[in-house]
Amino acid sequence: MIGGQPIFVLREGTKRESGRDAMQENIDAAKAIATSIRSTLGPRGMDKMLVDSLGDIVITNDGVTILKEMDVEHPAAKMMVEVSKTQDSYVGDGTTTAVVIAGALLDQAQTLINQNVHATVITEGYKMAAAEASKVLDEISKKVKINDEELLVKMAKTSLNSKSASVEEDLLGGISYEAIKNIAEERDGKYYVDFDNLMIVKKHSGEIGETKLIDGIILDKEKVHPNMPKIVKDARIALLDAALEIKKPEFDTNLQISDPKMIQKFLTQEEDLLKEMVEKVKSIGANVVITQKGIDDMAQHYLAREGIYAVRRVKKSDVDKLAKATSATIISSLEEITPSDLGFASTVEERKVGDDYMTFITGSKNPKAISILIKAGTEHVADEIERSITDSLHVVAAAVEDGAYVTGGGSASEEIAFRLRSYASKVGGRQQLAIEKFADALEDIPRALAENAGLDPIDMLIQIRSAHAQGKKTFGLNVFTGSVEDMEKTGVIEPIRVGKQAIEAATEAAVMILRIDDVIATKSSKGGAPGGMGGMPPGGYE
Repeated sequence: MIGGQPIFVLREGTKRESGRDAMQENIDAAKAIATSIRSTLGPRGMDKMLVDSLGDIVITNDGVTILKEMDVEHPAAKMMVEVSKTQDSYVGDGTTTAVVIAGALLDQAQTLINQNVHATVITEGYKMAAAEASKVLDEISKKVKINDEELLVKMAKTSLNSKSASVEEDLLGGISYEAIKNIAEERDGKYYVDFDNLMIVKKHSGEIGETKLIDGIILDKEKVHPNMPKIVKDARIALLDAALEIKKPEFDTNLQISDPKMIQKFLTQEEDLLKEMVEKVKSIGANVVITQKGIDDMAQHYLAREGIYAVRRVKKSDVDKLAKATSATIISSLEEITPSDLGFASTVEERKVGDDYMTFITGSKNPKAISILIKAGTEHVADEIERSITDSLHVVAAAVEDGAYVTGGGSASEEIAFRLRSYASKVGGRQQLAIEKFADALEDIPRALAENAGLDPIDMLIQIRSAHAQGKKTFGLNVFTGSVEDMEKTGVIEPIRVGKQAIEAATEAAVMILRIDDVIATKSSKGGAPGGMGGMPPGGYE
């Protein structure tokens, strides 16, 4: 106000919330996201049914899938969704854990803010606690090597345990290990896993128990002509990014024919061009043709007559995988193709899977190119099995790449919490309060596991704390027996990367939200942008 007159800095219609009100609203929104997926944590967690505007259904308990499908509007809530996406892209598992920890950190911070502890002090304490937590994880971790099949299968099964795929955890856990062992590459004494070498194909026909690992590449395509051979041994494969068709002119063209004989001559010339294309393929020794583009009906006939197996309209990503697997070169022009461009596989075969025909390319030059064929009774189950096995594959890959693991069942969280309380007393000052609250937040993991299993969370937490106070670092909650047991013996283990990234991502999100003391919702200049932020007007956010 100047001379009693108001000065308008922001556009009319803009709403601004600042100070504790803004912080409170952001914390509440973020906590709401964590609460929404908290019930999915652990082997006894529940599933969520997500229905979009078209009526399509997704049934899952995978944290990142749930949050991706949810139509989240609030800016702070969107930051929690980013936590799960980061966890998923970096580790592939532990997405629910990361969001639950972030929500617990904000809940504990709210208590301190109500006690007039400044947000800056809390964020400093949280950062110190996260750094110490990472050190504790390194100290309590154990080594694992790529040949430790039993340990790595246990990790895969731990990941699958909380999914509907747990009914076939032995089969899928073994497949996950074998797949990663096949595609892992050793460089300078460390292993790296390239998921481009792995193809996952799902079919909703059959049972989950029929899921299998295939030594090669599977194309969800059938041969283009019934007279082509069903199986080709010692396949020499031409990979094309070109059509076996007559090119249409780029511009509208009119052809005037005055003599009826010219029509036949025109058609014959077209046939000759297609025949030349097939002759070119045959001359370089190819007996299998796979193209991203189309194949003319007449070309199909000539290919079948020459005994050449052909597949058309294959996805670019599949063609790229095939090139890697068979050592073939993808050719954009038939005129340029040479025998050296061909790829090799011991067998190319058309097999019937359910009601569909698929092409199996096995025995390729590159043994690291493999596929997983997922079978399930319905489409929704097949989708969930794919999500589950993808998580377990990433878990095994993370363990192989890092070479370290920790125990699960809330044991690692409780051990970190136990040590952080000791560390907090050494730090002193107001940061000590934040570090202690960080420890309390980590205990939300075993608490949630107990709640989801129908157990008394207070009794379980007391028992776990007691075990860790006695130096039993690997003791956690067995949700199936309802008792506190040694997770190492129970076989509940996970890669160290899952816990480290979950704590790091959760801390970063919590710190970012706590540092916000001003929220300005600007009215959209275009008008009509839908709102959704509680207590805020329609419009975009700036």
